[in-house]
Amino acid sequence: MAQTVRVPIRAEDYFQRPEYAERDSIELIGGEIVLPVPPTPQHQRIVREILFWLTQLARTQGGEALSAPVELMLNDENVYQPDVLYLRPNSRCTVGEKRLTGAPDLVVEVLSPSTVKRDRQDKYFAYERHGVSEYWLVDPLYSVMECWVRGEESSGFRRLGVFSADESFFSPTLNAMVEVGAFLR
Repeated sequence: MAQTVRVPIRAEDYFQRPEYAERDSIELIGGEIVLPVPPTPQHQRIVREILFWLTQLARTQGGEALSAPVELMLNDENVYQPDVLYLRPNSRCTVGEKRLTGAPDLVVEVLSPSTVKRDRQDKYFAYERHGVSEYWLVDPLYSVMECWVRGEESSGFRRLGVFSADESFFSPTLNAMVEVGAFLR
């Protein structure tokens, strides 16, 4: 019996694919093209509130906040569209004409049934491996926000905690207190 071997496609080929040209919402995850399901209104409300808050923070601290659909190229097999991301002043992530390249300082993914596995596994490990400083996973179903930060002793993430809507936490990347309930309305 013959086995099928999946050969991952590279970013160079991905950018030439017809589905890439036809869609605003498409990602390359581990060399595989992924067509995300459209977000729900609740998902978009959470994204809007986080983006608004980060934009206000950028106005006082510097930096820039962006939201999907913005393309983030981590490497040749991973081109994502994070729900929200934040770049501190002098970020290692570069902003090009068509996409961002490299690790943003903060990445936020809002979980949905169709994305939870990719956000918790594939994207988590890619963000960790490529040097993202802080990663938030927002779970609208359970009204919690999970926060991972780059550890000082190691190159990987350490879990800062899981916070409910009535809690807050200090973001070392943003140097600010985060009121979780402001996003989970």
